[in-house]
Amino acid sequence: MPDIPASHRLRVGRFAEPHRIYLLTANTFGREPVFNDFVLGRLVVAQFRAAQDQGCANSLAWVVMPDHFHWLVELQQGSLSGLMQKTKSLSTKAVNRSTGRKINLWQQGFHDRALRREDDLIKLARYIVANPLRAGLVERLGDYPLWDAAWI
Repeated sequence: MPDIPASHRLRVGRFAEPHRIYLLTANTFGREPVFNDFVLGRLVVAQFRAAQDQGCANSLAWVVMPDHFHWLVELQQGSLSGLMQKTKSLSTKAVNRSTGRKINLWQQGFHDRALRREDDLIKLARYIVANPLRAGLVERLGDYPLWDAAWI
């Protein structure tokens, strides 16, 4: 494989298929725990909801951790790259507006994993939203404010 930067290697061979389910992950720049401030995390959540309201993706499950997010979506229209670019761009603008600073919020690129319909989506959703428990951020799932799942 040619010497391609890691953020660009993530895109090699990437194909987005409408009505396919994907697990998407993005990290904050330098893995800074920006979303320890739950108010800022809610700004990312607002972008997940906007993507659904605009018909881009159905959000099946998500969690916003202090330095990254996991988002289980069914892509409706457009591309994964377009969905993530818009989500990351608009959440960056919202965080910068809220804090009065100008920061690079997200690392370049993102990770995606296409899922098959027969995959156990409920089990995966539970795994996603249990991230705060495994990370020791809370003792009970209901105590963490930045998650949701269609089945839970």
